[in-house]
Amino acid sequence: VRILDTRKTTPHLRFLEKYAVRMGGCYNYRDSLSDWFMIKDNHINACGGVANAIKEVKRYQQENQLELGITVEVRNLVELHEALHTGGFTRVMLDNFEIPLLKEAVATVNKKYETEASGGINIHNVRRVAKTGVDYISVGALTHSVQSLDLSLKII
Repeated sequence: VRILDTRKTTPHLRFLEKYAVRMGGCYNYRDSLSDWFMIKDNHINACGGVANAIKEVKRYQQENQLELGITVEVRNLVELHEALHTGGFTRVMLDNFEIPLLKEAVATVNKKYETEASGGINIHNVRRVAKTGVDYISVGALTHSVQSLDLSLKII
């Protein structure tokens, strides 16, 4: 399993924060909104469902001759089944799934698409999440909750 950062970075410090993530042994999900399509809950709501959102992104992709990956976020097993029935994406992001549902979702996807766990993942539960079989785990705290090292220089 690979641990990924998220798009949540400090303004003007993205490059440095993403570099720090890589130096710490984790991976960058994407550097900007132009690297990869991500269909989030707001897009799904605006389009009237998972299937419509995926179809809209695919249409846009074809019209603009873009060959970028597509992640579709799902919030429950119903949305997961809708996404799997529609197809046409690269990765499914399982957002805020409890461990038992995460295991079920990974089994349902059955390696047809990349799987990513997201939401509520921290140092205390990341191992349990990894054991579900997901391909990726995204952790926003890698960039947005970092505690700075307190350094000072004394003149003597």
